[in-house]
Amino acid sequence: MSKDHKLAITVEDLAFPPRQGGYTKGHETREEILRSALQILVDEGYRAMSMRRVATECGMKFGNLTYHFPTREDLVRELLDAVISSYELAFEQISHRPGVDPRERLTDMCKLILEDIRTKKTTRIFPELWALSNHDPFVLARVQDLYRRARAPLIEIIGEMRPDLGQEDRECIALFISVSMEGTTPFAGYEKPFEPRMPAIGKIAIHSFISLVETYPGSGEAQ
Repeated sequence: MSKDHKLAITVEDLAFPPRQGGYTKGHETREEILRSALQILVDEGYRAMSMRRVATECGMKFGNLTYHFPTREDLVRELLDAVISSYELAFEQISHRPGVDPRERLTDMCKLILEDIRTKKTTRIFPELWALSNHDPFVLARVQDLYRRARAPLIEIIGEMRPDLGQEDRECIALFISVSMEGTTPFAGYEKPFEPRMPAIGKIAIHSFISLVETYPGSGEAQ
């Protein structure tokens, strides 16, 4: 990969399944609700994201909101699904490029995640969800599912680089890479003290991750 290589793929705020049929008003309303809920979550936090607050933000009656999302859990479930779907689409563009070396695809995926951590959306949302997952079983389940789906393409690329490793080792390495990148959020995320150093931190991280994947002896050989 050339030194001037620049990743063009970005993560959209939300991603929705393709609309079926010609009548889209209901879909557009649901998407508007989810975008409003996301904005509240980013700007004001999870506790401010009540059903009535979302209805007010959308300029609709509370009953109209509950027609689309009967409970707050329904709204949160679909919101987080739309969030992770946006990552899956971006990862798909990186992980399934024919003829591209898996080292380069791992590099690009890590670059994408580390750059995304610098956005306001990601810096605000994920620490909020981490804190809530300590006390709210519903949020915990959604967050665990979100990260499980996000790690899947990492596991796949690691398997291409190291077909000799077992599935458990691949999963552990992917988990380590994921938590290492996410751990930069409170230090180098949006408006955090070391955010300007994120490019250098990213270079160190990616160098370390590639070395780890290529040299890890496997749990059966660990001393």
